[in-house]
Amino acid sequence: MLVLNCSTKLLILEKMLKSQFPESLKVYGAVMNINRGNPFQKEVVLDSWPDFKAVITRRQREAETDNLDHYTNAYAVFYKDVRAYQQLLKEHDVINWDQVFQIQGLQSDSYDISKAVANSEQLDVKLTSFKGVHFSPVPTLPDISSLMGSSPRLTYLSDADADLFNRTWSRGGNEQCLWYIANLISCFPSVCARDDRGSPVSWAITDQFATMCHGYTLPEHCRKGYSRLVALTLARKLQSRGFPSQGNVLDDNTASISLLKSVHAEFLPCFHRLILTPATFSAEAHL
Repeated sequence: MLVLNCSTKLLILEKMLKSQFPESLKVYGAVMNINRGNPFQKEVVLDSWPDFKAVITRRQREAETDNLDHYTNAYAVFYKDVRAYQQLLKEHDVINWDQVFQIQGLQSDSYDISKAVANSEQLDVKLTSFKGVHFSPVPTLPDISSLMGSSPRLTYLSDADADLFNRTWSRGGNEQCLWYIANLISCFPSVCARDDRGSPVSWAITDQFATMCHGYTLPEHCRKGYSRLVALTLARKLQSRGFPSQGNVLDDNTASISLLKSVHAEFLPCFHRLILTPATFSAEAHL
């Protein structure tokens, strides 16, 4: 195991990962954030350098952590050799097996390998599969004149919006999620459409892997074009900063899939998210 701390090597790694799209997108996004101030306190672990075969991004060991916070305790994985990835997972101190955490990856074998190693550590594994998504370049902002109803004011999420975000997210509604959302809002780009009173009606944000995520429109404002406006505006914002405009969508979210098809988004290989829970926390974890 090698923890890559050298800023020059991290920039080289970023370029190397870019040549491995789309499978490397999650790790690439995390490394981009590390190289641009590292607001989410991440670090990179590899099997070797420079000819690595497996790379994992994780929370820095010295960072504040909550053992129940699988939102923040998140790993992204990319490998060129599945056996190297399996071996890296098994190495001492690469993964903190004593907390609830998640693993994200865009490679077909990542679930089976991760689950096998987790089972040997006696952890419960919950799998969710998504469609990965990549947005084409957005040269101009969407035309708001085509929106149904009054035109919203486009801005960004603030700390005051975290509670609403937490209450409306299907995986939210708990203390760990609220803390995670507040951190995302303070660290990463977001877009929020607000009504004439300044209240949020539709929003999306970027996460620790530079992924566009958590898009939501209040039910009473659906079918007005707000989701499309927010998604394309955030994609353009990321592209202007040199980030890939990537996202993911659940297989059964037909409304979002239709929206993504309408803006000619590219669908990527299946994206896996595994949430892993030690038996000690099985009754307490919010999954």
